[in-house]
Amino acid sequence: MSDVFKAIAEKFNMSRPAVSKHLKVLQESQLAYTASDSSDGRQRNCYAQLEALVEVNNYLAQLQEFWQSRLDNLDSFLAKRSKAQKAKD
Repeated sequence: MSDVFKAIAEKFNMSRPAVSKHLKVLQESQLAYTASDSSDGRQRNCYAQLEALVEVNNYLAQLQEFWQSRLDNLDSFLAKRSKAQKAKD
C-alpha cells in the first residue's frame, strides 16, 4: 500500500506517516477499508465506504430542519419587535 500512501502524500503535501494515520482513522470509523489485490496478494488497495456517510447526512439534515425553523421564528420575532420599536419612536 506504500504506492497509495505515496500518491496521497504527494497530492496533499503530507508525509507518508501522516497519510497512514489518516487512513487508519478512516478505517476505524468504517469510512474506508483496504483489500489485497487478488492477482498477487502483495499490493493492497484502499477503498472509500461512502455509504457510511448516509447516516451522518440524515442526522445533519434533521439538525438543519430543527434549527432552521427556530431561526425563522427568531427572525420573525425580531422583525416584529423592530417594527414595534420604530412605531414607538
